[in-house]
Amino acid sequence: MSLSIIIVDDEQLARDELSYLLREVEDLEIVGQAKNGIEAVNLIKETSPNLVFLDVQMPGLDGFGVIKKLLEKNIPLPNIVFSTAFDQYAVKAFEVSALDYLLKPFEKKRVLQAVEKARKAQESDSAPSEKLDTLVKLLEQQKPHAATKVLLKANNRLFLVDQKEICFASIEDGVITVVAQNMEGQSNCRTLDELLLSLDANIFWRAHRSYLVNINRIKEVVPWFKSSYQIRMDDKKQTEIPVSRAQTRRLRDLFGL
Repeated sequence: MSLSIIIVDDEQLARDELSYLLREVEDLEIVGQAKNGIEAVNLIKETSPNLVFLDVQMPGLDGFGVIKKLLEKNIPLPNIVFSTAFDQYAVKAFEVSALDYLLKPFEKKRVLQAVEKARKAQESDSAPSEKLDTLVKLLEQQKPHAATKVLLKANNRLFLVDQKEICFASIEDGVITVVAQNMEGQSNCRTLDELLLSLDANIFWRAHRSYLVNINRIKEVVPWFKSSYQIRMDDKKQTEIPVSRAQTRRLRDLFGL
C-alpha cells in the first residue's frame, strides 16, 4: 500500500537526512516538508498524508502543539512518528501511545521499521486521535518546565540572570555567549538547542543556526538583500542578527510582515 508522507523539522539538515533515507523505500511519496509547526498544521490540512515524521523540539509551535492544533481544528490526524534529539520526553509514553518515535541522528534501520509500522496501521485503518490526545496530555505533565533564571559565567564568577532579561545568545567555536540587558557571559550548555530547553519556547526563537533571540527584545526588523532580513536587538550595542532563509517565514508570521 502506497504511503504519503510529510516531514516536519526546523532543521534543514534533519529534513534532508530523513528525506534521503526514505527515498529508498518503495510505494512511498514525500508530499511535502514543513520547517515549523504552523506550516505543518496547514500542510497536513491541505494534503491529508498517511504519515507524518514530526520533530518534537521546534521554536514556537512544537510537535506537541501541532497535535493539539489538529485536534482543536478537527483535522483528521495522520499516523505520527515523533523525532527527537533528547530522550527525556517520556520515551515510554511514545512506545505506548504513538505509532513510533525516532532518536536523532536517524538510523536507517529504525526509519524503515517506522515505515513498516505505518503500513500495518494503514491496513488496519485504526484512528490515532484518541491515543495521540492521551499522549499529548501525558507529555505535558512530564515535560520539564523552563527555569526562570539562567546560570552565566563572567569574570570567573557565576551569575543567575532572569531569562526575560536575556536579549540573545550566540555560538562560535563551540562557546555560547549570552547577552542580557545589563551583562554578558558564557553558558555551560554545549549547543543552542540544549540552551533552548531551559528557556521559555514561547519567547525564545532560533532565528539563525548561530543565534537564539528573545522575541520581546527585538527592537527593529531591517530589510536585507534578496528579500532577507536582519533583526536589531535592544541590547546596549543594538546588535544586528541575521535571519536565516529557513526562518524568514517565521519572522513574517511573528510580526505580520
